[in-house]
Amino acid sequence: MKNYGVVMAGGGGTRFWPLSRQELPKQFLNLTGDDLMVNETIARLQPTIDPKDIFIVTNISQAPLMREATAGTILAGHILAEPAARNTAACIGYAAMEIRKKYGDGIMSVFASDHYIKDIAGFNQTLKLAINLAAETGRLITIGIKPTFPAVGYGYIKYDINEMKNFHEVIEFVEKPDIMTARKYLKGGGYLWNSGMFVWKVSTILDYFEKLLPDIYDCLMKIEKDMLTDREQETIASIYPTIPKISIDYGIMERAREVMVVESQFDWSDVGSWDALEALHAKDENGNITNREQILIDTNNCVVYAKSKLIATLGVEDLIIVEAEDAIMVCHKDKAQSVREIPDELKKQGKVEFL
Repeated sequence: MKNYGVVMAGGGGTRFWPLSRQELPKQFLNLTGDDLMVNETIARLQPTIDPKDIFIVTNISQAPLMREATAGTILAGHILAEPAARNTAACIGYAAMEIRKKYGDGIMSVFASDHYIKDIAGFNQTLKLAINLAAETGRLITIGIKPTFPAVGYGYIKYDINEMKNFHEVIEFVEKPDIMTARKYLKGGGYLWNSGMFVWKVSTILDYFEKLLPDIYDCLMKIEKDMLTDREQETIASIYPTIPKISIDYGIMERAREVMVVESQFDWSDVGSWDALEALHAKDENGNITNREQILIDTNNCVVYAKSKLIATLGVEDLIIVEAEDAIMVCHKDKAQSVREIPDELKKQGKVEFL
């Protein structure tokens, strides 16, 4: 059975303001110094999934830039443009319908476009195991990450700790915990971080849509009817914005039976905020992270990221300082997850030129 990759790339990445903008979100940033995050994602899949079999689902306003960024790697017809953001269930269902319409059944692996994984060999080892399980069992497979600290920003997957293997039956999906609960999970074991990476047969996930999300399935069927015709784009523009908003986790994964989780054999970071850059860059002797040479005097545990200007600091600690062409952002590291409040405030004030 053929393998297909689906990369979800429609997010805004507002926690990476001021570099991330509506027309240039996080997946189009080069945060590692090597390549754009979306291209790093594609390259990571290539040992297992051929680039010509990879699909990208993005926002219609970002589609031209996505075609430009991935030219020569991803087929132009495999870049699917959403006319409205309807959360991950719609995104995944749309890609599944497109694959079925064009190529029939196959194994469909789903990834975010903006995660960071250094161990490419370990990642592909895990992915191949998940693909084999999906092909052999016909079940929904998710990839879980072994926790390395008591994270409160991730959902968790509970599994049977007595199963001495690297894939398990899922007991339940758990919401983002408070710090005390996260510490208990880390100490007791039996829990994995929910990475948002999934593997399943195209036919299997569409069957679940029909059973558990019939309203979305009906919309997708209307779109599929006109796929590969001259009415396709008109139908998508008309139907897609009416699809109910719900995540694949809430809509299907948490309600489905007999879900399996494969335990990752690789490092992982969702690079969710500026303080997560420590997964991408080495710290200096004072715990600072920079993307280029700066002047840091009596400065400790700071993230200093500049687009073009020299940044000089003196006598500060635990700060995030980011310079873009038209804006500078300074916040305490404790507020890294709250940076999205700045674009929200800019929107309220009508300063759309900074969005």
